Amino acid sequence: MGEERVRRSILKWEAELEAYHTNDFERMYEISLDSMFGKIPNHYQEKILNWADQWFLYTYTFLQGTNSQQASQERILQTARSFNEQIEKIDDLKSLSIEQLTYLSDQQLAKSRVYSFAQGGLTGTGGWLFLGVDFPLIMTLNLRSVQLIGNSFGYDMNNPVEMILALKILHGGLMPQRFKYEAWTELKNDLNSLDTIMEQVDGTLDETWLEQPVNQLFKTLAIVMFRKKLVQGVPLISVGIGALSNYKLSKDVTLFAKYFYQHRFLEEQ
Repeated sequence: MGEERVRRSILKWEAELEAYHTNDFERMYEISLDSMFGKIPNHYQEKILNWADQWFLYTYTFLQGTNSQQASQERILQTARSFNEQIEKIDDLKSLSIEQLTYLSDQQLAKSRVYSFAQGGLTGTGGWLFLGVDFPLIMTLNLRSVQLIGNSFGYDMNNPVEMILALKILHGGLMPQRFKYEAWTELKNDLNSLDTIMEQVDGTLDETWLEQPVNQLFKTLAIVMFRKKLVQGVPLISVGIGALSNYKLSKDVTLFAKYFYQHRFLEEQ
């Protein structure tokens, strides 16, 4: 019963991705970005993407070794023991039902969105320090969330294969809505060829990812523009822009990750 309910939820979400159509504004925005990116020589674009790939790889490895991540994994295990006292390690979580695992992942989703909302709000105060670290920090928060959602479904995120999958999930979640279905389909296909996925270690990002830094630039400009519009001494508009923007991004990434790991778990049963 629970498995069928989850399957229906995944299929409904997948159908919404497939049926999505860009509006006129999005098409104009896409054309403008394509024109802008077309002026950047290919070798510079490749350098940017290679640098970003390496940054995500290093950040992933760093996060997995932090005390905070290990403490979060232990909290996942402690919560899981309320369902099954025999659970000792992350792999044991696969003995739980899909609804129990979804409950564990939903806890990570909720925390991730709160952290992103708060971090975006601080960025919205307009301080140059917060503005400067906003983009790498929100990327790090979302990468950490993907890792913990994977853990919640019983996958050892220290495994190199899981690392590549997690990075591709992050990339899919960060993509504009019009590209998400293609990324989703590719990830589902990857499940049939996990033995070759390590060949993608240096190529998890492509040119569609470049929209994220551009969107970030527009968000930063909007925050700077409104940071002097104070309401009782607080720049409420810029704080709202930062908080809601980061919250939406976190919601997109964590939902994408949750549905992927649900689908994968069900396929492996």
